[in-house]
Amino acid sequence: MKLRVCCNDKYEAQKFASLIYLKDNNDTFITNILNVVENELVVSLKDKSAHSILLKDNQNVEALVDFLQSVFEKKHKIVGAATFQDEVEVIKE
Repeated sequence: MKLRVCCNDKYEAQKFASLIYLKDNNDTFITNILNVVENELVVSLKDKSAHSILLKDNQNVEALVDFLQSVFEKKHKIVGAATFQDEVEVIKE
C-alpha cells in the first residue's frame, strides 16, 4: 500500500522521509503520533525525541494519521519512503 502526502515545502518533505523510514536497518523510526494541530503533526521517535512535521493541509494530515495507524498497531510495516519535491510517498506492506 502506498500513500503520497504533500508537505508544507521541500524541507519538510525531506525531514519527514528521513524520520519515517531508516534504510540501513529497514525500520520505522516514528513510534507514535503525539499531537495534531491543524496541518502540523507532532511525532515521537524511537530515541524518545519529538518532532514536528508541517503538511500542506488537514486532509494530508488525516490521510497520514490513518495510514500510519496500522503500522503503530504492528499490522503493517513501512518498507520505503521517497521524496518528490514537497511530496513524500510512503510504502507499507
